Amino acid sequence: MAGIKDLHELRPGFIVQPLHNSIPPSLLPRFDPAYIEYYNKYNAGRLHTHEVPIEAFRKDPAKYLTVYGRAAGPDIFRITEQKCPVKDGGISVRIFEPASILDEQGQPKKRAVYINFHGGGWVFGNLATDHDFCKRLVDGLDGHLVAFDVDYRLAPEYKFPTAVEDCWAAFNWIRSKAEEFNLDLNRVSVGGASAGGHISAVIAHQCRNANIPLALQVLVVPVCDLHNAFTPEGEFDRDNCPYESYREMEYTVALPAARMSYFHKHFLGVPRPAPSEDDWKISPMLARNFSNLAPALVFNAEMDPLRDEAEVYAEKLRAAGGRVELVRVAGAPHTFCGLDGILESAKMFNAKVIETMRKDFLS
Repeated sequence: MAGIKDLHELRPGFIVQPLHNSIPPSLLPRFDPAYIEYYNKYNAGRLHTHEVPIEAFRKDPAKYLTVYGRAAGPDIFRITEQKCPVKDGGISVRIFEPASILDEQGQPKKRAVYINFHGGGWVFGNLATDHDFCKRLVDGLDGHLVAFDVDYRLAPEYKFPTAVEDCWAAFNWIRSKAEEFNLDLNRVSVGGASAGGHISAVIAHQCRNANIPLALQVLVVPVCDLHNAFTPEGEFDRDNCPYESYREMEYTVALPAARMSYFHKHFLGVPRPAPSEDDWKISPMLARNFSNLAPALVFNAEMDPLRDEAEVYAEKLRAAGGRVELVRVAGAPHTFCGLDGILESAKMFNAKVIETMRKDFLS
């Protein structure tokens, strides 16, 4: 070998860059290992849906979606759909029924109610999102509960307040169906994850304001405060945001702050609506009165930017004299409740909701 040995052995440098949408290395040790395995297999390296023009997504959603981790729900007696009238149109409501239980006179017993509002940042999601969860609840309540899933209209095509107004219309329409479905209107509950948690919290305030009985609100990783975490233009307000979890989890998966910013802009427009008395319908945290609201079962996730606002909201409910149970799920991402096929925390979530409903509705 003639010349300089090191030059003979020189090879191009090899640099490994992290995949797009990877879990930040600083957060890896805190995530549930089962979630890491599945996230790296199915999500890392892909565009997230908020990184795709909404027009392209609407044209071909399957091109951009990854679906995994949801366990199939048990079969139940009957699943149907009906159209619910709303302002300027109609929306679908899917109805999950058990077989009727007869009383000593051979008449069907009245049944409790669960009304579900799916998540997806008011932009994504549909009746498939929580289909298996609704089946699971109906099965778990042993014939004593009917579930209704509301397909409210989505932003940006239908910005605020459409989703809230659709869900309030659906809530009251479902109440009007009490005789048809043999419903006990004193045992009505609402619930949902993320944007669905936001809508459920708003519905709870509307029920209190209208003197309509509500037996339970199930708030799962709820969006409680869009005003204080974002500028009016929808940008993450890192310096002024009162919730440390937003800074701690700014680059987390599956809900980084940038994704929440995207939802803010699509749901509310840019800039968001001018301050008004309806601000609490955007940010339930801003409601002036927290007294006499329905009992609440609140879940938050350790690895979620929304973690702290859920805790502050739960404390507001508790301070006003409400019955509140807060469950912080360790190592869990924002999306944990929909991963009951792979995460023990999601199985715990299912069991806890069923346990709470059995206690409230059957005891």
